Amino acid sequence: MRASRLLSLLLLLQTRGRMTARDLADELDVSVRTVYRDVESLSAAGVPVYADRGPDGGYRLLEGYRTRLTGLTTGEAESLFLSGMPGPATQLGLGDVAAAAELKLMAALPPDLRTRAARIRERFHLDAPGWFRAPDDVPHLQAVADAVWNQHRIRVRYHRWARPQQVERDLEPIGVVLKAGTWYLIARPHHPRTPPDGTPAEPAGTAPADDRAPRTYRVSRILTLHPLPHHFDRPPDFDLAAYWDAYATRFEADSYRDHATVRLSPHGLQRAAVLLPPVMARAVHDNAGPPDPTGWTPVTLPVESLRHAHVEFLKLGADVEVLAPPPLRAMMTDTARALADRYLH
Repeated sequence: MRASRLLSLLLLLQTRGRMTARDLADELDVSVRTVYRDVESLSAAGVPVYADRGPDGGYRLLEGYRTRLTGLTTGEAESLFLSGMPGPATQLGLGDVAAAAELKLMAALPPDLRTRAARIRERFHLDAPGWFRAPDDVPHLQAVADAVWNQHRIRVRYHRWARPQQVERDLEPIGVVLKAGTWYLIARPHHPRTPPDGTPAEPAGTAPADDRAPRTYRVSRILTLHPLPHHFDRPPDFDLAAYWDAYATRFEADSYRDHATVRLSPHGLQRAAVLLPPVMARAVHDNAGPPDPTGWTPVTLPVESLRHAHVEFLKLGADVEVLAPPPLRAMMTDTARALADRYLH
């Protein structure tokens, strides 16, 4: 542990130049007294660390000195693809190795490239979660990621929308996806010949043809997780990015099966692009007809359900008129009357 800290201290000085003992202590999460002892140890080992006194003083390395101890560990190398995403990296348990990998890379770069890298960090930032929502609570994410990486089966108790809502599943986890701040597990169901409750398994050949096809599970809905000692082989031709692209397209198509016809005012046409869900907003852009003589634009939009459409169209206020289907128009009418009764009487 101390050897790793000494190396980190050395790389900090090499990467950033002069640093005070307090700055080093904050970076390394140790006391200032520990920094003093570590600097003495580096000096005793022949590292040319110098102390500049005064208000602008601090520790620095001899001009031109560079350590060659910048090789990445396996964990640090595996974390590089998340180096621009400190929040997700921390959730996956890779926060420390990602930070160490970045520090080693910065120390290994020549000064001009190091300056460019620092400029990129100052000017570009990735914020994965969506607006107006708290991130999911994912206490089992690190265990899921570990099972994905080591190809071990897991047994989960999962909360789903269909009944029964709580089910137990043995899964072969083959991928993890972060979508708009929400973590998803891609896994194949595993069906042991004898289920955990001891009841006989279904005879071979009775399961549907796609019974082993990969499925998507929201990590926050995993209630309990138990690692199993069984190793599994990943599907050799499985492409996680291609699977997710197809899944997302299919999910949108399955979710927006109904349609509603509306009229939008010129202002409503602009607001719809911002306030409506992406699927509906794209349809406004693609399906809008020519404005009528009053300037209002008719358009047919996909909707999840009448209830969802009612909520979405209320966001547009008086800038939308629902024409069809009649039950949705009736829902909007009832809401308008209730609002009028509330505010005008």
